[in-house]
Amino acid sequence: MTADTTPAGGSRALLRQRRRRSAVRFVRRYRTRRAGLAGLAALVLFALVALTAPLTVGSGVTGVTDAPGSPLQAPSGAFPLGTDRFGRDLLGLVVWGSRVSLLVGLLAAVLSVVIGAVVGITAGHFRGAYATVLMRITDWFLVMPALVLAVALATVMSRSLGTVILAIGITSWPTTARLVRAQTLAVESRPYIERARALGGGHWHVMTRHVLPNVLPLILAQTTLMISSSILAEATLAFLGLGDPTVVSWGGLLQDAREAGAVSAGDWWYLIPPGLAIAAVALAFTLCGRAVESVLDPRLEVTR
Repeated sequence: MTADTTPAGGSRALLRQRRRRSAVRFVRRYRTRRAGLAGLAALVLFALVALTAPLTVGSGVTGVTDAPGSPLQAPSGAFPLGTDRFGRDLLGLVVWGSRVSLLVGLLAAVLSVVIGAVVGITAGHFRGAYATVLMRITDWFLVMPALVLAVALATVMSRSLGTVILAIGITSWPTTARLVRAQTLAVESRPYIERARALGGGHWHVMTRHVLPNVLPLILAQTTLMISSSILAEATLAFLGLGDPTVVSWGGLLQDAREAGAVSAGDWWYLIPPGLAIAAVALAFTLCGRAVESVLDPRLEVTR
């Protein structure tokens, strides 16, 4: 019994040791990317702001009936970013809106990448008629404007955060599917895949034990890049009035500013803070994504 369990235990220990070495190597390489570090620091700051929002500003900041200020007050000592059209503190609204914007962006990106990864891996593995049908569907989604499809879904479904997440996730997966399929084809052309099949490895074994670990770095990098796109898409849908009207988000604040006529009235404090927040988070995720890409695939560093 000991002879049977020792090799398995030793292989698991060796696997954990390799994973620790890979993690350490990844951290060391990532620390050399200054842009990636700057993006990571910004993301940590935004995450702390979002997580501590209930303690710093509280949920009462979104209330309309007991707003502390007058409508559209300019920035002052009492209200550093001014007030909105209801007299609410814009600084508190921007802080509270970070919770919704980051949550929707993260969940929508995860949904998009999961769909794209499943489609890409299965299409690259099974091929034939199955892959042809999947890729034609993927091509159809690629040629159709994602924003138009998302607007259509958000229009016919109920206005909620779940609808926004679903609309963004369903319309933004094709790029991931194409990338993952190409990587899957490259992995399955290697000799050890043929040996695994010769030893009796089935479809599930090959896809989960051999293909998925090799495409996982690509999926991770694509996730970080998709989050920024998802945040921008959520802001766009909210700006168009297709978001959840019961919650406060950065895109929703821009929509409120448009309805209040802040652009024509010159109420810049109503537009600039949420706009800058959206741009800063999108840029931070993009910097992190590019850094992760270059760490996982050093060849990208040469071509840039």
